[in-house]
Amino acid sequence: MALVKQGRIVDDPWTKVSEGVTPPAAGAILVPYALWERQRESLLTRNGPIGIALAGDHPPALIEADLARFELIALEFPTFKDGRAYSQARLLRERYGFTGELRATGDVLRDQFLFLHRCGFDAFEVTATGGAADWEAALSEISVAYQPGTDDRTPASVLRQSQPAA
Repeated sequence: MALVKQGRIVDDPWTKVSEGVTPPAAGAILVPYALWERQRESLLTRNGPIGIALAGDHPPALIEADLARFELIALEFPTFKDGRAYSQARLLRERYGFTGELRATGDVLRDQFLFLHRCGFDAFEVTATGGAADWEAALSEISVAYQPGTDDRTPASVLRQSQPAA
């Protein structure tokens, strides 16, 4: 899988740690929520950044008290039809103020890139080759947004109000 950040494919500096695998003593690791829940204290003694992976049925409130400890939160899209991670991303950015990397993983499609970005995602695991070029194109394909997002786009309702009366 390729990792797309800031419109380009980059190397992933994070080591994904699966259930039943001992995390390395140093370096950036990405752990599933279940592992964090069971080994929280020992993980906090490691030398290196910690990221957490949340499934769609894990509300961000579960990690609210520990948000400052994470540099990365990966939200899973098990299928493109499962949109719970959109809501998780908005909550993490807007309600909980998470400023670290927010990564979309799983069944992430090109057609979702703009909407993922608008919800606060800034990194994307993609399976298709040419993902970075597709990512850049997807961000510019739609010029007007109807709803407010975590990005800087002005919603259509505000644009309409700012138009002079004819």
